[in-house]
Amino acid sequence: MNEEKKVNIKEILEWVYCIIIAIVLALLVRYFIGTPTIVQQPSMYPTLKQGQRLILNRTIRTTKSMPKRGDIVTFEAPSKSYVSAVEANLENPVAIYDYNITNIFSKFRYYVLEIGKTSYIKRVIGLPGERVQIENGKVFINGEKLDESYLQEGVVTTSLEGVFTDITVPENCLFVMGDNRPQSTDSRRFGCIPLEKIESKVWIRFWPFDLFGKVE
Repeated sequence: MNEEKKVNIKEILEWVYCIIIAIVLALLVRYFIGTPTIVQQPSMYPTLKQGQRLILNRTIRTTKSMPKRGDIVTFEAPSKSYVSAVEANLENPVAIYDYNITNIFSKFRYYVLEIGKTSYIKRVIGLPGERVQIENGKVFINGEKLDESYLQEGVVTTSLEGVFTDITVPENCLFVMGDNRPQSTDSRRFGCIPLEKIESKVWIRFWPFDLFGKVE
């Protein structure tokens, strides 16, 4: 009887170990390689629509590589979604992140499990060192009008009451905007996103099936 109990306990422990290893591997893959997600907001319309399902490539976070202009990326939402003219530092127009998470378990919950964490999906517009200007409904990079064929016909780019409309992108930062310019809270309102806050690059849309494929 004791031998049977020992065997049962051993089998249970083996299953527990297997489950723990599987969970750890799943979390590592999700954090460093890729993960599915659902589009929640209309800010990237018409490129991405609410309810569509995507696969995110997170190797960009693993390698700390700089995205290219036109890439669609996800990033940790700034703690302030709107920075007023009084608060804004146009000499160093970087989004504000003042989350105070010090406990190791809270960090794991927030950054790895992403519980209570908000992320945005936007398109990369300006790269480090570039001057981004928004004038007359258009976007200019270093004085040249940006070709934005991905925008819906008739869409114009306004300040959206933001103050970051004529700035130079700081080192290791990105200026990002949603394709649905009238309904996108983005770098116009909160400033440039540090590379360290970039979480992933949108890779594949797998739902709906008739739109399956790489997202650009």
